[in-house]
Amino acid sequence: MAPSKKPKRKSSDPQLPSRFSMVRSFQPADFVTLGNGVCGCLSLMFAMKALLTQSTDFLFSSFWCIPFGVMFDFLDGRVARWHGTTSLLGQELDSLADFCSFGLAPAVLGFACGFQKMLDLVVLTYFVCCGLARLARFNATVASLPTDQNGKVKYFEGTPIPTTLVIVGVLAYGVYHGKFWRFANPVFQHEGPFASFSQAFTPDFVWGGEVTVFPGYEFHPLVLMYAVSGTLMISRRIRIPKL
Repeated sequence: MAPSKKPKRKSSDPQLPSRFSMVRSFQPADFVTLGNGVCGCLSLMFAMKALLTQSTDFLFSSFWCIPFGVMFDFLDGRVARWHGTTSLLGQELDSLADFCSFGLAPAVLGFACGFQKMLDLVVLTYFVCCGLARLARFNATVASLPTDQNGKVKYFEGTPIPTTLVIVGVLAYGVYHGKFWRFANPVFQHEGPFASFSQAFTPDFVWGGEVTVFPGYEFHPLVLMYAVSGTLMISRRIRIPKL
């Protein structure tokens, strides 16, 4: 006896969600938040493209994505209050977009600018983990934080993650003034098109040089701005009024 086939669900089955139900459930503010996420993704891809092409045009495109992400992050809360709509989905979406734009992207930009020693990578990873922990803590405790008469949280615990825009500004300043990224023209190098990578990130070509902790382990002192930023983000003693 042939096994009976299970009946297929019809598209009109009331147990199935309607098509594109998640997208249709988005509030206007959620689309603005997605703009922040798009900026973070583009920043990451432009930074990788810059390393592949050795072009500062892509690197500056990556830098510019971050302030645009800050703009979207600023606007999504305003749009939500204008429409009087907030949701748990919007809160989670905001945190994920912030992590991409202000956690991962600045760390990758630091790597692209020359913070590539093993100890540099430890500091950059610490920075990313601090940003992740800070956003997770905010989502877990936001319901218990004091609010004003409009239901808006009065302060942030630790510095907000968009403050990493300061780090991106320092890197952009350094690249613009020739303190990072002194790639030689690969066209005129007999070693091949990628030979300039061995020259672009030598101690003399990374702002601030490098310090040897012990033989074989060096780091660039300027990378410590990531350590400071990450530590300030996870501090519970620092309370920043929310605008």
